[in-house]
Amino acid sequence: MKLGIVGMLSEDFRTFRSDHMHPIRALGFTGFGFHLNGNDIFEITDEDCVKFRKFLAPEELDLAQFAIQYNECLFHPDQAVRDAVTAKINRGTEISAELEAQVFLLRPGSLNPDGPWTPHRDNHLPEQTGRLVETLKPIARKAEQEGVILALETHAVSIMDPPGKCREIVELVGSKHLRLILDAVNHFQSLQQVYQSSDWVNCIFDETGSISPIAHIKDLKISNGLVLQIDQEIPGEGELDLALVLKRFHAFHPDGYGLIEHLGPDKIPQAATNVRRIAKENGVSIY
Repeated sequence: MKLGIVGMLSEDFRTFRSDHMHPIRALGFTGFGFHLNGNDIFEITDEDCVKFRKFLAPEELDLAQFAIQYNECLFHPDQAVRDAVTAKINRGTEISAELEAQVFLLRPGSLNPDGPWTPHRDNHLPEQTGRLVETLKPIARKAEQEGVILALETHAVSIMDPPGKCREIVELVGSKHLRLILDAVNHFQSLQQVYQSSDWVNCIFDETGSISPIAHIKDLKISNGLVLQIDQEIPGEGELDLALVLKRFHAFHPDGYGLIEHLGPDKIPQAATNVRRIAKENGVSIY
Protein backbone atom coordinates (compact mmCIF):
# COMPACT_ATOMS: atom_id res chain seq x y z
CA MET A 1 0.00 0.00 0.00
CA LYS A 2 0.95 3.65 -0.18
CA LEU A 3 0.98 6.32 2.52
CA GLY A 4 -0.25 9.88 2.08
CA ILE A 5 -1.38 12.88 4.07
CA VAL A 6 -4.34 15.26 4.24
CA GLY A 7 -3.95 18.54 6.09
CA MET A 8 -0.53 19.86 5.09
CA LEU A 9 -1.81 22.10 2.29
CA SER A 10 -4.23 25.00 1.89
CA GLU A 11 -7.67 24.48 0.36
CA ASP A 12 -6.89 26.34 -2.89
CA PHE A 13 -4.64 24.34 -5.23
CA ARG A 14 -4.02 27.46 -7.30
CA THR A 15 -1.74 28.68 -4.49
CA PHE A 16 0.40 25.53 -4.18
CA ARG A 17 4.16 25.95 -4.57
CA SER A 18 7.10 23.57 -4.65
CA ASP A 19 8.15 24.57 -1.14
CA HIS A 20 4.73 23.35 0.06
CA MET A 21 5.44 19.92 -1.37
CA HIS A 22 8.91 19.43 0.10
CA PRO A 23 7.70 18.81 3.69
CA ILE A 24 5.31 16.16 2.40
CA ARG A 25 8.10 14.29 0.62
CA ALA A 26 10.45 14.82 3.57
CA LEU A 27 8.11 12.78 5.77
CA GLY A 28 8.13 9.94 3.26
CA PHE A 29 4.63 10.47 1.91
CA THR A 30 4.08 9.72 -1.77
CA GLY A 31 0.64 11.28 -2.07
CA PHE A 32 -1.66 13.88 -0.58
CA GLY A 33 -5.20 15.13 -0.49
CA PHE A 34 -6.84 18.50 0.00
CA HIS A 35 -10.30 20.03 0.35
CA LEU A 36 -11.37 22.82 -1.99
CA ASN A 37 -14.00 25.27 -0.74
CA GLY A 38 -17.18 24.29 -2.53
CA ASN A 39 -18.21 27.94 -2.82
CA ASP A 40 -15.22 28.48 -5.11
CA ILE A 41 -15.94 25.51 -7.33
CA PHE A 42 -17.38 27.47 -10.26
CA GLU A 43 -14.44 29.89 -10.29
CA ILE A 44 -11.97 27.14 -11.21
CA THR A 45 -11.05 27.21 -14.89
CA ASP A 46 -9.65 24.58 -17.23
CA GLU A 47 -6.48 26.67 -17.35
CA ASP A 48 -6.17 26.44 -13.56
CA CYS A 49 -6.29 22.66 -13.81
CA VAL A 50 -3.74 22.50 -16.62
CA LYS A 51 -1.36 24.67 -14.57
CA PHE A 52 -1.80 22.37 -11.59
CA ARG A 53 -0.95 19.26 -13.62
CA LYS A 54 2.17 20.91 -14.98
CA PHE A 55 3.12 22.02 -11.49
CA LEU A 56 2.62 18.57 -9.95
CA ALA A 57 4.35 16.55 -12.68
CA PRO A 58 7.93 17.05 -11.40
CA GLU A 59 6.98 16.88 -7.71
CA GLU A 60 6.84 13.05 -7.61
CA LEU A 61 3.63 13.08 -5.58
CA ASP A 62 0.20 11.66 -6.33
CA LEU A 63 -3.03 13.55 -5.86
CA ALA A 64 -4.55 10.64 -3.97
CA GLN A 65 -7.76 12.39 -2.96
CA PHE A 66 -9.57 15.51 -4.12
CA ALA A 67 -12.52 16.83 -2.13
CA ILE A 68 -14.80 19.84 -1.98
CA GLN A 69 -16.37 21.26 1.15
CA TYR A 70 -20.14 21.77 1.20
CA ASN A 71 -22.79 21.84 3.91
CA GLU A 72 -25.78 20.69 1.88
CA CYS A 73 -27.36 17.31 2.56
CA LEU A 74 -27.61 14.81 -0.31
CA PHE A 75 -30.92 13.47 1.02
CA HIS A 76 -32.52 16.78 2.00
CA PRO A 77 -36.31 16.78 1.48
CA ASP A 78 -36.07 19.98 -0.58
CA GLN A 79 -35.28 19.08 -4.19
CA ALA A 80 -33.78 22.53 -4.76
CA VAL A 81 -31.17 21.86 -2.08
CA ARG A 82 -30.28 18.52 -3.66
CA ASP A 83 -30.10 20.10 -7.12
CA ALA A 84 -27.74 22.81 -5.86
CA VAL A 85 -25.33 20.39 -4.23
CA THR A 86 -25.49 18.06 -7.23
CA ALA A 87 -24.37 20.94 -9.45
CA LYS A 88 -21.41 21.55 -7.14
CA ILE A 89 -20.48 17.88 -7.11
CA ASN A 90 -20.77 17.55 -10.88
CA ARG A 91 -18.44 20.49 -11.38
CA GLY A 92 -16.14 18.95 -8.78
CA THR A 93 -16.18 15.73 -10.78
CA GLU A 94 -15.03 17.60 -13.87
CA ILE A 95 -12.25 19.28 -11.90
CA SER A 96 -11.23 15.96 -10.34
CA ALA A 97 -10.85 14.50 -13.82
CA GLU A 98 -8.78 17.46 -14.98
CA LEU A 99 -6.55 17.30 -11.90
CA GLU A 100 -6.16 13.52 -12.40
CA ALA A 101 -7.09 12.78 -8.80
CA GLN A 102 -7.23 9.11 -7.87
CA VAL A 103 -10.56 9.57 -6.05
CA PHE A 104 -13.06 12.37 -5.54
CA LEU A 105 -14.37 12.35 -1.97
CA LEU A 106 -18.07 12.96 -1.29
CA ARG A 107 -19.84 13.55 2.02
CA PRO A 108 -23.49 12.54 2.48
CA GLY A 109 -24.39 15.50 4.69
CA SER A 110 -26.85 15.72 7.57
CA LEU A 111 -30.33 17.06 8.23
CA ASN A 112 -28.80 18.90 11.18
CA PRO A 113 -28.29 22.51 10.01
CA ASP A 114 -25.16 22.82 12.14
CA GLY A 115 -23.05 20.90 9.63
CA PRO A 116 -22.50 17.75 7.56
CA TRP A 117 -20.97 15.72 10.41
CA THR A 118 -23.53 16.52 13.09
CA PRO A 119 -26.20 14.10 14.36
CA HIS A 120 -29.91 14.18 13.59
CA ARG A 121 -32.36 11.42 14.37
CA ASP A 122 -33.96 11.68 10.93
CA ASN A 123 -30.65 10.90 9.19
CA HIS A 124 -31.36 7.25 9.96
CA LEU A 125 -35.00 6.95 8.83
CA PRO A 126 -35.47 4.22 6.20
CA GLU A 127 -36.93 6.60 3.62
CA GLN A 128 -33.73 8.65 3.57
CA THR A 129 -31.85 5.81 1.90
CA GLY A 130 -34.04 5.98 -1.17
CA ARG A 131 -33.63 9.74 -1.42
CA LEU A 132 -29.84 9.44 -1.10
CA VAL A 133 -29.69 6.77 -3.79
CA GLU A 134 -31.87 8.92 -6.05
CA THR A 135 -29.41 11.79 -5.66
CA LEU A 136 -26.32 9.62 -6.15
CA LYS A 137 -27.38 7.83 -9.34
CA PRO A 138 -27.00 10.80 -11.73
CA ILE A 139 -23.88 11.91 -9.86
CA ALA A 140 -22.39 8.46 -10.49
CA ARG A 141 -23.35 8.64 -14.17
CA LYS A 142 -21.46 11.92 -14.43
CA ALA A 143 -18.45 10.26 -12.79
CA GLU A 144 -18.63 7.44 -15.33
CA GLN A 145 -18.59 9.98 -18.17
CA GLU A 146 -15.58 11.77 -16.69
CA GLY A 147 -13.68 8.62 -15.70
CA VAL A 148 -13.68 9.61 -12.01
CA ILE A 149 -13.94 7.34 -8.97
CA LEU A 150 -16.24 8.79 -6.32
CA ALA A 151 -15.43 7.82 -2.73
CA LEU A 152 -18.29 8.38 -0.29
CA GLU A 153 -17.42 9.04 3.34
CA THR A 154 -19.04 7.07 6.13
CA HIS A 155 -19.71 7.93 9.78
CA ALA A 156 -21.73 6.73 12.74
CA VAL A 157 -23.68 9.99 13.00
CA SER A 158 -24.51 9.98 9.30
CA ILE A 159 -26.80 8.05 7.02
CA MET A 160 -23.69 6.06 5.98
CA ASP A 161 -23.70 3.61 8.89
CA PRO A 162 -23.58 0.73 9.80
CA PRO A 163 -21.12 -0.84 7.34
CA GLY A 164 -23.69 -3.22 5.86
CA LYS A 165 -25.97 -0.30 5.04
CA CYS A 166 -23.05 1.50 3.37
CA ARG A 167 -22.47 -1.48 1.11
CA GLU A 168 -26.20 -1.69 0.36
CA ILE A 169 -26.33 1.96 -0.72
CA VAL A 170 -23.41 1.47 -3.12
CA GLU A 171 -25.11 -1.61 -4.55
CA LEU A 172 -28.41 0.25 -4.99
CA VAL A 173 -26.69 3.02 -6.94
CA GLY A 174 -25.17 0.30 -9.10
CA SER A 175 -22.08 2.04 -10.47
CA LYS A 176 -18.47 0.89 -10.26
CA HIS A 177 -17.56 4.57 -10.13
CA LEU A 178 -19.16 4.97 -6.70
CA ARG A 179 -17.02 3.47 -3.95
CA LEU A 180 -16.45 4.17 -0.23
CA ILE A 181 -13.77 5.61 2.02
CA LEU A 182 -12.49 2.93 4.41
CA ASP A 183 -12.47 4.93 7.65
CA ALA A 184 -12.75 2.36 10.42
CA VAL A 185 -12.65 4.89 13.25
CA ASN A 186 -15.78 6.61 11.97
CA HIS A 187 -17.91 3.51 12.61
CA PHE A 188 -17.19 3.04 16.33
CA GLN A 189 -20.20 3.67 18.55
CA SER A 190 -19.72 1.81 21.84
CA LEU A 191 -17.25 1.16 24.64
CA GLN A 192 -17.10 -2.56 23.86
CA GLN A 193 -16.45 -1.91 20.17
CA VAL A 194 -13.46 0.23 21.14
CA TYR A 195 -12.05 -2.22 23.68
CA GLN A 196 -12.59 -5.16 21.31
CA SER A 197 -11.68 -3.24 18.20
CA SER A 198 -10.38 -6.23 16.23
CA ASP A 199 -13.85 -7.75 16.01
CA TRP A 200 -15.42 -4.54 14.78
CA VAL A 201 -12.58 -3.84 12.34
CA ASN A 202 -13.13 -7.26 10.78
CA CYS A 203 -16.85 -6.58 10.47
CA ILE A 204 -16.17 -3.26 8.74
CA PHE A 205 -13.77 -4.84 6.27
CA ASP A 206 -15.99 -7.86 5.64
CA GLU A 207 -18.78 -5.52 4.54
CA THR A 208 -16.94 -2.71 2.79
CA GLY A 209 -13.28 -3.61 2.25
CA SER A 210 -13.64 -4.67 -1.36
CA ILE A 211 -15.44 -1.45 -2.36
CA SER A 212 -13.21 0.98 -0.45
CA PRO A 213 -10.12 1.74 -2.57
CA ILE A 214 -8.76 4.40 -0.23
CA ALA A 215 -8.40 4.44 3.57
CA HIS A 216 -8.25 7.15 6.20
CA ILE A 217 -5.76 6.23 8.89
CA LYS A 218 -6.69 7.40 12.37
CA ASP A 219 -6.89 5.99 15.88
CA LEU A 220 -9.30 6.39 18.78
CA LYS A 221 -9.46 6.51 22.54
CA ILE A 222 -12.02 6.67 25.33
CA SER A 223 -11.81 10.02 27.13
CA ASN A 224 -12.81 10.72 30.71
CA GLY A 225 -16.33 12.04 31.20
CA LEU A 226 -19.75 11.38 32.68
CA VAL A 227 -21.04 10.21 29.30
CA LEU A 228 -19.28 8.04 26.73
CA GLN A 229 -16.80 10.08 24.72
CA ILE A 230 -14.83 8.54 21.86
CA ASP A 231 -12.08 10.80 20.57
CA GLN A 232 -9.46 10.59 17.86
CA GLU A 233 -5.86 9.79 18.68
CA ILE A 234 -2.54 9.75 16.86
CA PRO A 235 -2.39 6.53 14.79
CA GLY A 236 -0.64 3.86 16.81
CA GLU A 237 -1.24 5.60 20.14
CA GLY A 238 -4.84 4.56 20.81
CA GLU A 239 -7.10 1.53 21.16
CA LEU A 240 -7.59 0.67 17.49
CA ASP A 241 -6.07 -2.53 16.16
CA LEU A 242 -4.21 -0.54 13.54
CA ALA A 243 -2.14 -3.55 12.52
CA LEU A 244 -5.32 -5.34 11.50
CA VAL A 245 -6.58 -2.28 9.63
CA LEU A 246 -3.36 -2.08 7.62
CA LYS A 247 -3.23 -5.81 6.91
CA ARG A 248 -6.81 -6.02 5.75
CA PHE A 249 -6.66 -2.89 3.61
CA HIS A 250 -3.41 -4.05 2.01
CA ALA A 251 -4.98 -7.43 1.23
CA PHE A 252 -7.82 -5.76 -0.65
CA HIS A 253 -5.89 -2.87 -2.20
CA PRO A 254 -2.11 -3.44 -2.25
CA ASP A 255 -1.68 -0.33 -4.42
CA GLY A 256 -4.23 1.78 -2.55
CA TYR A 257 -3.55 4.85 -0.46
CA GLY A 258 -3.91 5.14 3.28
CA LEU A 259 -4.18 8.80 4.21
CA ILE A 260 -3.29 10.16 7.63
CA GLU A 261 -5.62 13.04 8.52
CA HIS A 262 -7.01 15.32 11.25
CA LEU A 263 -3.64 16.01 12.88
CA GLY A 264 -1.71 19.18 13.54
CA PRO A 265 1.74 19.58 11.98
CA ASP A 266 3.43 18.74 15.28
CA LYS A 267 1.78 15.30 15.40
CA ILE A 268 2.06 14.21 11.77
CA PRO A 269 5.71 13.01 11.96
CA GLN A 270 4.95 10.69 14.89
CA ALA A 271 1.86 9.37 13.13
CA ALA A 272 3.85 8.55 9.99
CA THR A 273 6.57 6.85 12.04
CA ASN A 274 4.00 4.78 13.94
CA VAL A 275 2.17 3.67 10.82
CA ARG A 276 5.37 2.61 9.08
CA ARG A 277 6.58 0.72 12.14
CA ILE A 278 3.29 -1.13 12.62
CA ALA A 279 3.11 -1.94 8.92
CA LYS A 280 6.65 -3.34 8.89
CA GLU A 281 6.04 -5.42 12.01
CA ASN A 282 3.01 -6.98 10.35
CA GLY A 283 4.37 -7.66 6.89
CA VAL A 284 2.60 -4.78 5.14
CA SER A 285 4.74 -3.17 2.48
CA ILE A 286 4.44 0.62 2.19
CA TYR A 287 6.04 1.97 -0.95
